[in-house]
Amino acid sequence: MVLSRRWAVFLVGVGIWTWVIWPRFAVAIWQDPRAWASGTVGEGAPTSFLWVHALLIAASLAIGTTVGVLGIRALLVSRRRQAS
Repeated sequence: MVLSRRWAVFLVGVGIWTWVIWPRFAVAIWQDPRAWASGTVGEGAPTSFLWVHALLIAASLAIGTTVGVLGIRALLVSRRRQAS
């Protein structure tokens, strides 16, 4: 499959966007009192609220990284095609 340069740049942008947004969301979830059994941040056992969101964040980062890498690879291929 050959992607256009525009699609490749879009995929790289999605990968970057993912790494800008999701870590900030992770900090917000960590600091949410619902994430901790005691209701105090960092104290007590983590709740299912924290675990579910941690799983969502990890999956999103993995997908975003994959999409970004595919975009980078597509950009490299398009440069090679232009050079030859």
